[in-house]
Amino acid sequence: MIQSILHTFWSWDKFLDHEFGILFRAAPSSRPPKVIADKRSLKPRNCQELLAKGKILSGWYTIYPQDCNATTIFCDMDTDGGGWIVFQRRWDGSVNFLRDWDSYKRGFGNQLTEFWMGNDNIHFLTSLGPCELRIDLRDFENNYYFAKYASFRVLGESEKYRLVLGDFLGGNAGDSLSYHRDMSFSTTDQDNDMSSFNCAREYKGAWWYNDCHYSNLNGIYWMGAHGSYADGINWKTGKEYHYSYKQTEMKFRPV
Repeated sequence: MIQSILHTFWSWDKFLDHEFGILFRAAPSSRPPKVIADKRSLKPRNCQELLAKGKILSGWYTIYPQDCNATTIFCDMDTDGGGWIVFQRRWDGSVNFLRDWDSYKRGFGNQLTEFWMGNDNIHFLTSLGPCELRIDLRDFENNYYFAKYASFRVLGESEKYRLVLGDFLGGNAGDSLSYHRDMSFSTTDQDNDMSSFNCAREYKGAWWYNDCHYSNLNGIYWMGAHGSYADGINWKTGKEYHYSYKQTEMKFRPV
């Protein structure tokens, strides 16, 4: 069953504390409406439908992907026409991203700063229909970069959350994700990469590692330039392997 975090920024009573952040959890099902109506018109299935209903502010919203179970997600309503579901955000280094397979499966983080939606959630939402992907980066000099991809899907746990990625469409960040196309997800405790060693352990992250990476957006939160090699929030075609970005967002929307 899909899990979720909070309904709004201020629903503190529904937080579930866990180690360094807050886990995603399923929202309670709402009671059936008493008035007979088209449920699809009452229950938005994604951020695009919320935007069409006049929800123009970026923030946390509840959607109903299958017109039944409530799922709370962060919608970016500002970038590139809006309607994006954000599934990864690095913000200030306040959340530990060096976590195990189960943590990435379920999701973790803090709704006000940094989070990972959870691989089960990402798989479910991207399996409902074609989606495009956008990645936004911000460096410590306040420069902004992005990359877009024509399609994006994450397969289920039985297939190790394999990354199904379409063509690179452009963006001033360059293409540092196509190298990871068709790769399985790896963590420190589950090595599914193509290398002879564990890329997640070596580069302090969790990702769709190949042999090993061109991007590592779940790596260590270094403050910009760092002496260590390729273990930060790195994007090779941008600032390469010795610079860790200040902020990142990974997001998708239906096409």
